[in-house]
Amino acid sequence: MIWVFCVGPIFALLVFAMPVFAQSMPENASAKRYGDGWECNVGYRLSGDDCAAVTAPENAYETNLTYGPGWECLHGFRMLEEASCVAVVVPDGGFLDPSGERWHCLRGFLKVDDSCQEVIVPENGFLVDASFGAAWECARGFEQTGDLCTPVAVPINAYLNGSRYGQPWTCERGFFEQDGRCEPVVIPIHAYFDDSTYGKGWKCERGYAASSTSCEAIVIPANAHLDRSGNRWECNRNFQKSKGLCVLSN
Repeated sequence: MIWVFCVGPIFALLVFAMPVFAQSMPENASAKRYGDGWECNVGYRLSGDDCAAVTAPENAYETNLTYGPGWECLHGFRMLEEASCVAVVVPDGGFLDPSGERWHCLRGFLKVDDSCQEVIVPENGFLVDASFGAAWECARGFEQTGDLCTPVAVPINAYLNGSRYGQPWTCERGFFEQDGRCEPVVIPIHAYFDDSTYGKGWKCERGYAASSTSCEAIVIPANAHLDRSGNRWECNRNFQKSKGLCVLSN
C-alpha cells in the first residue's frame, strides 16, 4: 500500500506534464536529441516563440544552420542587404575567385575601379608580380625613362651591377667614380690599392701615414710604438702623450 501511495502521485505528475510540454512546442519543431527543450525542423527558423519557414531568395540555397539568415547565395552570386543574391560581374581580364563572391584581375592586368586594364609593357621590359608599385621592370642593361626602357650608358672601365636601386653600374677594380666617369686610382709610393667602398682607394703601408696624396714616414718618438693599424703611434705603458712626445705618467 505504501508503494502504491508513493508511485501514484509521481505517475499523475508525469501525465499532467506531458500535455504541457506538447503545448509549449510550436509547429514545425521537434524535441532535441540531447537535453531538454525543442528546436525548429530543417527549413525553419526560430521567430519569437514560433518556427517560421526559411524563404531563400532566387539564386540561393537553404543552409539548415542554426545561425545566419538560414540561406546562402550560390557560387557566383553575392548577398545584397541580406535580402537577395546578385550575380558577381567579372570584367574582361578578370576571374572569379574561389569564394565565388568576388573577382581579381589576371596577370598582366591591373584593377581600376570595376575593370581590369591591360598592363602595357614597353620593349626591353617584363611583367613583375608586385602587390604595389610598377607592374613592369626593365631588363638588365636598361633603365626606366617615363614609359620606356632605354639603354644604360655605362662609362669606360665600368660594368653593369644589376642593382635595382641607385647607380646601375660600378667602376672596375682600380678605378673610382668621378662626375659620371671611372677614373684610375693613383697609388702613391709606400701605399697599396684598397677596394673599400669609402676612402681614397689606397692605404699606406705599415710605418707610413696618409697625407693628402702621399704616404709620409711616421717618426716615432722615444717610449712609443706603432699602434694596431700600423699607421699611427701610441705611447708605451706608463707613458702619456704630451706635445708630440711620450712622458712618464704621474
